[in-house]
Amino acid sequence: MKIGMIGAGYVGLVSGACFSEFGVDVVCVDKDAGRIDSLNAGKCPIFEPGLEHLIASNVGVGRLRFTTDLAETVSGADAVFIAVGTPSRRGDGHADLTYVYAAAKEIAEALDGYTVIVTKSTVPVGTGREVKRVIQETRPDAAFDVASNPEFLREGSAIGDFMRPDRVVIGTETQRARNLLSELYRPLFLLETPIINTELETAELIKYAANSFLATKITFINEFASLCEKVGADIQDVARGIGLDGRIGSKFLHAGPGYGGSCFPKDTIALVKTARDAGSPIRIVETVVAINDARKTAMATKVVEACGGAVAGKTIAILGLTFKPNTDDMRDSPSLAIIEALQKAGASIQAYDPQGMREAATLLEDVKFCAGTYETMEGADALVIVTEWNAFRALDLNRVKTLLTHPVLVDLRNIYNPREMEQAGFVYHSVGRSPVGSGA
Repeated sequence: MKIGMIGAGYVGLVSGACFSEFGVDVVCVDKDAGRIDSLNAGKCPIFEPGLEHLIASNVGVGRLRFTTDLAETVSGADAVFIAVGTPSRRGDGHADLTYVYAAAKEIAEALDGYTVIVTKSTVPVGTGREVKRVIQETRPDAAFDVASNPEFLREGSAIGDFMRPDRVVIGTETQRARNLLSELYRPLFLLETPIINTELETAELIKYAANSFLATKITFINEFASLCEKVGADIQDVARGIGLDGRIGSKFLHAGPGYGGSCFPKDTIALVKTARDAGSPIRIVETVVAINDARKTAMATKVVEACGGAVAGKTIAILGLTFKPNTDDMRDSPSLAIIEALQKAGASIQAYDPQGMREAATLLEDVKFCAGTYETMEGADALVIVTEWNAFRALDLNRVKTLLTHPVLVDLRNIYNPREMEQAGFVYHSVGRSPVGSGA
């Protein structure tokens, strides 16, 4: 089987590499010639554990290729996946489908036999129908079907998510298209992976429902963390107490500075807009969006309070810039809002992240980017942990104290034990737990 992947970004690269690992002949196309040149030179343009090796091994055996020629990619393909970006549209928050429809038109012009055109990008309900209309209008003679096959990849563990998914969702209109995509995913049948076959609109909505529910769960525990701080309770015990209930589950019940990344922020906003336009607003998700936006700047306020109520003229050390560990993705990362708020309050920032500094440098101004974890702390008045990279989980606390001018540590990921930090002589602030320590 041969497939084409339109878009060599995060979703396209991971999906294309994983399909090729299944034994499928995959061609990934992208308009960014520099990106394609890098891939053909053996350089992966994004950081995702295991992806570079997976790409290299399948390129080596001829199952995975990269090109800028869309017509070549579509020619002879059994299925063509649209995996282009769908960012929030400026002004109204709707998903910008410009790239999706442009890809559909170009695919239509290159079709040379029956092909299933599959939306892999996260798209609002009704997009598949519009893709079908664009293709029919461009090529009335074309033999094709349109399908929806949303991705559920977590950055940092995307390969495992693709190879051992919780489920595969396939939205189709015809049995022929369903049979072809079922054959494509046949390697997963051995793992007894649930395959959900449904209509186009349902498949599109499943993706938004999943992301919005997880965003709601994160926001729920963050709201309870704020309450815990007011009443003297411990959010981690609360999370464990409710997470052991099988109806609730423990995943995504980790209090922190709010969600970020490429999916939750734009997808929740897009769902809010879609629901309003349909005359059926989803008030829960609307509230989640508002709370999460406010949450990030509230974390900056927490840092200011930990520093005695003012940070003007002070230096704050930031560990972790990406929205989560094991990725270089800075999109909507809480660190951006936190750093900008601290700078507005008069603080100087020095920061370190194992993978995100190159991208962060394009998004932040007047930040000193440091070469390592401990260099970041030198001469700082307080240390703030924003992202829970493994490298930050076992800091040499004695060394940290000697590097900071004041033993103030604000842990926005609850990595450390408050009592142990107090015994180590730190003024320690975390999320959803009472601050401890005198700094003596």
